[in-house]
Amino acid sequence: MAERLPTTVDKATPYTYDLAHLSATDPNPLPSTSSLLSQSLSARNETLKSIARDGTQTLLTTLLTSPSVTIASTRDLLLMTLPPCDPANQTPRWKPLPKPKEPTKWEQFAKKKGIGKYGGNLKGGAALEDRRKNAVYDEEKGEWVKKWGYKGKKEPGAVQDDWLVELDDKQVKKERGLDDGKTIRNEGKREKMERLRRQERKERNNAKKQGRNKT
Repeated sequence: MAERLPTTVDKATPYTYDLAHLSATDPNPLPSTSSLLSQSLSARNETLKSIARDGTQTLLTTLLTSPSVTIASTRDLLLMTLPPCDPANQTPRWKPLPKPKEPTKWEQFAKKKGIGKYGGNLKGGAALEDRRKNAVYDEEKGEWVKKWGYKGKKEPGAVQDDWLVELDDKQVKKERGLDDGKTIRNEGKREKMERLRRQERKERNNAKKQGRNKT
């Protein structure tokens, strides 16, 4: 039968405890390196195991006897309510906390414009205003989408929205005057671009007229 070890630990310098973090600090120095190296491997392990055992034993004894710990026992369990954490006691770390990475130029631009992973997470500012200017509500999807471009809102009934178009090639070419190599999809896109160009020309002309009227 294994020898029963004592529940009390005597040290030259007493332990300090942080019961909220279940830690006990032993201020007593460890055996010197030369002393440990002079021992065999098994004896060295026993020395270190004994020091760790003393620290664990004194921590458990303090938990059971400290008035700051509330203990509730049942037939099968022993429940302990630990005291609140003291902000002055920091949990020791082997290495310092990693510093947050500096955002890249793309991340700074995306956050400013509210695009990518920052889309929908903005709470005001110029970026949100830019998004409102370039967004329109799509009733079919039930969400805000871009006015144009990739995944943008398309005009209702646009030919490019249809996943399948069945047409008589000869009749289409005859009515639209299409040459060989052109398709109805490309033609619809070309007409849309023409409308945009006409609109831009009208806006430029209106701006010029307004400038002449002011002078």
